[in-house]
Amino acid sequence: ASRKNLQEISVESIVKTSNSWNGDELPAYGTGTPEVTMLRITIPPGESLKPHKHLCINVGLLTKGELTVMTETDQSLRLKAGDSIVELVNTWHYGKNTGKKPAEIVVFYAGIKGQPITVLKND
Repeated sequence: ASRKNLQEISVESIVKTSNSWNGDELPAYGTGTPEVTMLRITIPPGESLKPHKHLCINVGLLTKGELTVMTETDQSLRLKAGDSIVELVNTWHYGKNTGKKPAEIVVFYAGIKGQPITVLKND
């Protein structure tokens, strides 16, 4: 059997941390039945997400475009396609597409069944 066409398997660690992107320590996992969620979120150029906070640990990978994430205390993180983010937990923030193309981010949430993963801020 010829092995000429086989390619080597590659494993790349994208992120491994106990802290969110601003340096805050991640909270302990909640109690209850685990429920994982994965979302693909597309944000048009110039558009912003509504201010929100997450109640569970979540990580994302920006697959397309550019995205800037901002807190109410003017902390910010600028992402480009291929960058990962360990999101803030229980901290109000929002993301804005700062590029000229749609931004697409895939986000994985380690939640608890029956609890929301995201809460929108009521203005």
